[in-house]
Amino acid sequence: MIGVIADDVTGGTDVAAALRRQGLRTLLCFGTPDELPAQQPVNAAVISLKTRTAPVATAVEQSQAAALRLSRAGANRLYFKYCSTFDSTAQGNIGPVLDALGQATGGGPVVTTPSSPEHGRTQYQGYLFVDGTLLAESPMRHHPLTPMRDSFLPRLLDAQSAHPGCAVLDHTVVSGGADRIRSTIRQHAGHTRYLLADALTDDDLYAIAQACEDLPLVAGAAGLAGALARVHAERSASAPGDRAGRPVRPDGPAVALAGSCSRRTLEQIDAMRAAGRPVHRLDPLTDREPASLADRALAWYDDLGSRATEAGPLIHSSMPPHALRDVQHALGLERSASILEAALGRIARGLAERGVTRLVIAGGETSGAVVSALGVDGGQVGAEAARGVPWIHTAAGLDILLKSGNFGERDLLLTATAAGGAR
Repeated sequence: MIGVIADDVTGGTDVAAALRRQGLRTLLCFGTPDELPAQQPVNAAVISLKTRTAPVATAVEQSQAAALRLSRAGANRLYFKYCSTFDSTAQGNIGPVLDALGQATGGGPVVTTPSSPEHGRTQYQGYLFVDGTLLAESPMRHHPLTPMRDSFLPRLLDAQSAHPGCAVLDHTVVSGGADRIRSTIRQHAGHTRYLLADALTDDDLYAIAQACEDLPLVAGAAGLAGALARVHAERSASAPGDRAGRPVRPDGPAVALAGSCSRRTLEQIDAMRAAGRPVHRLDPLTDREPASLADRALAWYDDLGSRATEAGPLIHSSMPPHALRDVQHALGLERSASILEAALGRIARGLAERGVTRLVIAGGETSGAVVSALGVDGGQVGAEAARGVPWIHTAAGLDILLKSGNFGERDLLLTATAAGGAR
């Protein structure tokens, strides 16, 4: 079994979708459970944490606990899933978590890459590109929590890790195929902890996965995880895939909740407005109390009456970079984030109490806050509304779609909240 530890909730759903797409029956948990549910046969288990921006010691402790739980459940290989834009700070948390997991699994070398070509993320000569633009010149340089202002991955990882001196598996090696990659990995054994692998295409990721199949720890975005799942499925005649039936696209009353300030989410919000959907914005500068912000939003929803179920509305705290700077200047980064996350969590609970059965959540931190507020501990990975954005069917009958800020087409919020279910 492949055991995956994701550093945020939407990262967990993204990687779970990648594994499921390759035919692996995949269990998804939000937070580390006391015991993994006995759902056999299972080829992969994903534990989604909320550690991307947590204090370093907390992120390490929670990741170690997740690794231990996965190991006890039978996972003989671990995958640490981080964001394809390497979201982190100078202190972590990618480096410290990798250090801890690497020590627990034998020390390395650990092969890693954030490359995910299907999402426009590629690594070349150790530099990370987003849709063909260097990471530090992309919109990620304005991220409110983890602004990325350096594109050279070895420098970023060395600054965070207790084992500096990571090397690049450059594209001349990767394009040489799995055998050449294996040989290069062996050459680094004993003196290099981390190997950052260039990858421009899915074929590159597949070659890397073939070379890394037997390594106890691999890390990266969902792209490499999907390639490893492909290798696993090809070599395992027992992979059950989706024999239980076709994935279900949910129906029922729907609401979108958005907290991401990414450019794509802002475009998706504009699409909701342009289509005439009801939209309510949370403003922490006029009301700094999460409870009253939530009460006001729920009263607005109640006032919609039948229109709320006919046209899935949107409640959001998302804002463009200049407005976000004003809010953070007035309230501080941590306080502004905590106010809005707490409010959106309260709103999600109130909507569920009102009979909403489909929740579409935009943003990793927002998704984590909503999942926590609802007490959702996991669910069945369902159909994808967009690449890497699957529906999660919970035991309580709630269908949730957790969308990373930059994921999905411009009309994703519209289609996912459409009457009659996502199509």
